[in-house]
Amino acid sequence: MPSRDINKENPLLPTIRYLRTRATAKTFKVTLVRPPDVMPRFSFAPQRTQPLGLAYLAAALRSAGHRVQMVDGVGENTTRLMSYEYDDNLLLGGLTYDEIVAHIDRDADIIGISCMFSVDWPKVKRLIRKIHAAFPAIPIIGGGEHFSALPEYSLRDCPEVMACVIGEGEETLLELLEALGAGKDLNAVEGIAYHQQDKVLLKYRRGRIANIDDIAPPAWDLVPMENYFTEGIGHGINRGRTISMLATRGCPFQCTFCSSAMMWTTRWIARDPERVLDEIEDYVKRYKIDNVDFLDLTAIIRKDWIISFAKGLLRRNIKITWQLPVGTRSEAIDREVARYLYESGCRNMGFSPESGSPVTLDQIKKRVHLGHIKTSMRDCIKAGLNVKFNIIIGFPEETHKEVWKSLRFLLKMSFYGAHDASLFPFAPYPGSELFDDLKKEGLIVEPLDDAFFDSLCYVDFTRMRTFAKHIDKSWIRFYQLFGFALFYGSNYLFRPWRVVMTIWHVATGRFESRGETVLHTMIKRAFSKAKKQRDVERHQGTPADVA
Repeated sequence: MPSRDINKENPLLPTIRYLRTRATAKTFKVTLVRPPDVMPRFSFAPQRTQPLGLAYLAAALRSAGHRVQMVDGVGENTTRLMSYEYDDNLLLGGLTYDEIVAHIDRDADIIGISCMFSVDWPKVKRLIRKIHAAFPAIPIIGGGEHFSALPEYSLRDCPEVMACVIGEGEETLLELLEALGAGKDLNAVEGIAYHQQDKVLLKYRRGRIANIDDIAPPAWDLVPMENYFTEGIGHGINRGRTISMLATRGCPFQCTFCSSAMMWTTRWIARDPERVLDEIEDYVKRYKIDNVDFLDLTAIIRKDWIISFAKGLLRRNIKITWQLPVGTRSEAIDREVARYLYESGCRNMGFSPESGSPVTLDQIKKRVHLGHIKTSMRDCIKAGLNVKFNIIIGFPEETHKEVWKSLRFLLKMSFYGAHDASLFPFAPYPGSELFDDLKKEGLIVEPLDDAFFDSLCYVDFTRMRTFAKHIDKSWIRFYQLFGFALFYGSNYLFRPWRVVMTIWHVATGRFESRGETVLHTMIKRAFSKAKKQRDVERHQGTPADVA
């Protein structure tokens, strides 16, 4: 869908008039909205987490005296999966758009909505327009990695959004609300983009929050936590009642394919390990949690920090498991660290080598030594950790020769005993260096449309575009499927007892790897679809309910 011209159509006029009536307001009623999951029909490993970012924002707002409501489009119905009304090839997980609108309090003064990933932008945009149609006078504020990477574009493409927060939101959002309440010019607020008459103005950027221990803990009381706990939902492997946490913010590295720097900059800031331990103990008492998923971009940067944290878990005798599923680096991980990780309860580790080719690693500025990452992964495997690693195929300058090096790396890690491997096609995420390079070369044409954002989905090969200069789309698909077959086939060949363990884990629902989760989901969804189809045939349901 092409961008609309806000000079011809300005949906913010009711909002402007409304704000004039609230010009002396000291506090607001703020509703924070988490969109539902929208995923390809053949996606079998959805990674659902509690809305950690929104929970932090809610806590900051309440600390400043604002009233807060949370509408969690995923958490309100974690088991529901249905056809997506706008696209038959997609599934909707959670609440429908109309249900989200119905959940928003009628007395809301401000509505905030999150869009973390640019692939979700066309879907989030539809939700925003539904919310605006129901609340035409209420200011809508966007936030998340997508808005941070494309603030001006997002406001022009979706003029129903009055302003968006760039980067960390805790301080910026409070300052924005203070300006709105006082009737001040938004030009004084750092770290936002906003509409002013027929223009989109950008105030970029606010400095990072230096002491993240000062940030109020997440307002989990506003989230339907028991729905997540009951299903064991998280980003890692299902290990019971799981909660999401952050021990650090940011990443000091500058990989050319990554857009995180637009959200967090390249400054890595760690919390005091004792404060993290205090928070975990609180969750154990309050929610009886079994597991923590750390969603840090790069949790292990300093060896002394991670050892101190692990020793603290042992010293306090905190009986939980914990995971690092996102994809950490290897620089600070050796045999000693791996031992402390396992002894303190860490069970699943994600690594992100991205490639097995030194040439490709140099091209994407990964700054990782393959020999060291192999050793670190092997140390973790020997210590008893379940190891997963990520490979990306189809970088712009990558050749077939370099891809085969990645496949050899994959085979070697299977021989070492790694449990899972993910092979993603390269996608040029807005905010990354490669996205900007491809724009300059004319390979990404502006204005961006919904088809471009849909193509960023690495799971949906029918929508995916390739930007590799030497490898076409069919070869990328071949390498992806061959890589999966090579890794898991050799994995079971080298360790035949894993076949029995996989069957047992899938049957009992106690998974140890991402592959087991995928297999369980495929079986469960197949049985569910068959049952729903039988119900349809018996006139007890409707075809639209069949996912």
